Amino acid sequence: MSALLRLSRGIDRVSEIIGKFSGYLVLLCCLVSAGNAMIRYAFNYSSNAWLEIQWYMFGFVVLLGASHTLRANEHVRVDLIYGALSDRKRLWVDIIGIILFLLPSCLYLAWLSWPVFLLSYQQGEISSNAGGLIRWPVKLIIFAGFALLALQGLSELIKRIAALSGAYEIDTKYEKPLQ
Repeated sequence: MSALLRLSRGIDRVSEIIGKFSGYLVLLCCLVSAGNAMIRYAFNYSSNAWLEIQWYMFGFVVLLGASHTLRANEHVRVDLIYGALSDRKRLWVDIIGIILFLLPSCLYLAWLSWPVFLLSYQQGEISSNAGGLIRWPVKLIIFAGFALLALQGLSELIKRIAALSGAYEIDTKYEKPLQ
């Protein structure tokens, strides 16, 4: 179990680093958006590339930040039943949800998105808009986002199984590690 918990900590570190990067991308996206608006109104000049880079960065923030959000337990959860359950039952609900829903969905979506990225990369796909950007980086991030979310799901599964066996403590109200 200790080897799996070390693996879980490693995955958590990767998610944390990528989550911090996503946070800086939010700032960069705001700066690009503000700069684009100022140039458009001050100089009556606009570029499709600036518009596309904004939605690329927004996609990066959402897809790369998802694993960090899951790690920090900041994801949306309907708490009607979950809040009334005992700690042990919450762990079981999480384990079942991760195994039946999170991991299969993420792995399937990563599997579906890989050929889309690969084709885009091989063809050198470029936006059809004048001055548009290459498309493969954003398609790669779709794959990477779901793969990272699946990895973080595996980490969460390891921690919950360890918590059930007594090798790891989780405060299930807030899901922050007690160790």
